Amino acid sequence: MPNRLKPGDEAPTFSLPALDGRNITLEEFRGKRVIFTFFRFASCPFCNIRIDRLIKRWNEFPDDTVMVGVFDANINELRKRMGRRDVPFVLVADETYEHFERHGVDKSFARFMWGAMRSPLTFMAATLKGYFPRTLSPSRMSTIPVDVLIDEEGRVVEAHYCKDTVDHIPIDRMIAFARGE
Repeated sequence: MPNRLKPGDEAPTFSLPALDGRNITLEEFRGKRVIFTFFRFASCPFCNIRIDRLIKRWNEFPDDTVMVGVFDANINELRKRMGRRDVPFVLVADETYEHFERHGVDKSFARFMWGAMRSPLTFMAATLKGYFPRTLSPSRMSTIPVDVLIDEEGRVVEAHYCKDTVDHIPIDRMIAFARGE
């Protein structure tokens, strides 16, 4: 795929609105390890469960861990969906989908469906928590997430272009990366 991030590449550059009202850039985190994820849309059930799982295990990450999650969303929509939770990391909105496209984020309705079918317990957990997709757009639903690990120099260490909507870098691997292991 064109524009996909790969090990050794410079970290993505952007300035995007965050939940706390600031504009965030990855450059401001130079000198720290960064966990960077392209999520899907703000009401994505799988993304919301992933956020919940990260929050639940956040105490296992070092205190200075930096994580930035990018959503295909309007900032007000993102605030509405995430604002009631105490998310301990940065969430930003890419209202134009520009950065998803720039970095080769895939769209595949078949892979979205495969992820939903192979993860019935995750889907059930999302449903029980009230996480329902608030979109009928096949384009938005077909976005496939990407997890990127970035070193202190601002270089990509690992870029995981997920196979489907629930295939992410394991949280244990993210914790190890954040610890410098």
